[in-house]
Amino acid sequence: MADDQARRHHGNRHGRSERARRAVLNAADDLLVEHGFAGLTMEKIAVRAGVAKQTIYRWWPSKVDVLLDALGDDLAEELTPPDHGDLRRDLREHLAAVAEFLTTAHAGAVLRALLGQAQHDPELAARLRAGHLLDQRARDRLPFERAVARGELAAGTDLDDAVERLIGPVHYRVLVTGDPVPRSFTDALVDRVTVQDG
Repeated sequence: MADDQARRHHGNRHGRSERARRAVLNAADDLLVEHGFAGLTMEKIAVRAGVAKQTIYRWWPSKVDVLLDALGDDLAEELTPPDHGDLRRDLREHLAAVAEFLTTAHAGAVLRALLGQAQHDPELAARLRAGHLLDQRARDRLPFERAVARGELAAGTDLDDAVERLIGPVHYRVLVTGDPVPRSFTDALVDRVTVQDG
């Protein structure tokens, strides 16, 4: 009997259907790109995802919570650096992925929108920094940490400074100047950082 019930239950331990959850998160990503942050509503998300609005409110208190949930999944999936055993190669691939994520991906649009909203919403800013941005910073450090473990970088290398010198210029171009971030730019940036740290 218990086995039969377990087989029929497709949600997670909170009773959510993972298929419906993904549909809501994907709908939020798409609608944000189409309508912007101000035009995104729980009603629109429900219609696009094909679920009841009440269902969404049981899982997420607000559209910000939906977007934060979507962002967490997307960052972990799309911006975990590769491990080829070579710092420069790993960083080149990772930084190109960061640039593409921020400039072309729907998930990148979610991050840009939340960063904008966070400028006048201290609670959101704190949640974003303490959660997703801190987690992403840890992922951004991974190539450097692996390089130290291999002996490719000195043990005393300031990894946080290296991450900032690598990631900061990409965010500056995307969020401040609006200049393009081509592969030639990110590759040259990696070369400068690795030469200074090597």
